[in-house]
Amino acid sequence: MNAVERSIVADQSLAPEGHLKIDWVKAHMPVLNRIREQFEKEQPFRGLKVAISLHLEAKTAYLAKVVQAGGAEVTITGSNPLSTQDDVCAALAEDGITVFAKYNPDPQEYKELMIKTLETKPDLIIDDGGDLVTILHSERRDLLEGVRGGAEETTTGILRLKALDKEGRLEFPMVAVNDAFCKYLFDNRYGTGQSVFDGINRTTNLVVAGKTVVVVGYGWCGKGVAMRAKGLGAQVVVTEIDAIKAVEAYMDGFTVLPMSEAAKIGDYFVTVTGNRDVIRGEHFEVMKDGAILSNAGHFDVEVNKPELAAQSSSVRTVRRNIEEYQLKDGRKIYLLAEGRLVNLAAGDGHPAEIMDMTFALQALSLKYVNDRYGAIGKTVVNVPYELDEQVARYKLESLGISIDRLSDEQKAYLQSWQEH
Repeated sequence: MNAVERSIVADQSLAPEGHLKIDWVKAHMPVLNRIREQFEKEQPFRGLKVAISLHLEAKTAYLAKVVQAGGAEVTITGSNPLSTQDDVCAALAEDGITVFAKYNPDPQEYKELMIKTLETKPDLIIDDGGDLVTILHSERRDLLEGVRGGAEETTTGILRLKALDKEGRLEFPMVAVNDAFCKYLFDNRYGTGQSVFDGINRTTNLVVAGKTVVVVGYGWCGKGVAMRAKGLGAQVVVTEIDAIKAVEAYMDGFTVLPMSEAAKIGDYFVTVTGNRDVIRGEHFEVMKDGAILSNAGHFDVEVNKPELAAQSSSVRTVRRNIEEYQLKDGRKIYLLAEGRLVNLAAGDGHPAEIMDMTFALQALSLKYVNDRYGAIGKTVVNVPYELDEQVARYKLESLGISIDRLSDEQKAYLQSWQEH
């Protein structure tokens, strides 16, 4: 049985469109292309099975093909029901990768597709949000045997991994890719900042300039969203629970308010906390008529949808990916992409050049954990600085940019306490 026959996709006839998308991003991912050349020569994953759960669109598809080029038998599934692109799934199946994914499956089918991915008994995994790891450590512990380790993409996933690790229950090593410099400085900041407003603008077709944008959370993703909102001409308000980040937002020129006050003045809201219920019933009660809510955190729990529905007299879809909640007092609040990741559920996600660096880290981290899984132990580890620096160096070379190097005298000076 070939990959097309094994796969579960929505429509295999869409493959030509998917191939075009993958070819486009490949042309704009020079760092990953360079790593692919290395993998083709070295075959670091020869004879191994790799399971991947990521937002299944073109850039992710190309990462899967790079891992495949390293000798792996790859199986892939989506990490969000609304971010899966059916044409990309079909193209991957034609290219010999087993795909268990469809756009917008019901919750039961979505989970079944993820479990089928794990039933291939992978040696290595790439996870997004910790779903594969969670299933392996709960209801399908029978599939744990043979898993050497893996890499995690997101803040949310790393929080879950560290909770497992703290309890001493993590059964294999995982590399925290999200915590690497070349991930959060560029992907979380510039990637999220741009792609969030790509999704919002594509979906609403409304102006941002002159509006008030409330950014909920000022981590690296929040910094990017706030920066991009400011660039589009918005007045930006930041809400935070961390005093240090709140001071940082203030000194970056943004108004800092508690959500109870920000809720009264916001036109757009973007949640980027990784936590639940950061916008909830008490906030809906004071929002403007026409407020637009969106989420860029991994799970659709940051906006409390049950409480919003309970306060509403009617709910209807007014445009693709826009639900209108009419509150009992007549005000209308709009929720984008069902409260799921607006940049992927209502857009194409981060730019290819940004994900080039992140997915290069994923590929190199997977090789790292495979080479050293016995020595690492059952814990969460950071991406080694050498891999981070390697990705940055490849990126600079692809841009034709050179940087200075320390002389022997400068190195000696920095390493000595006597010289001055």
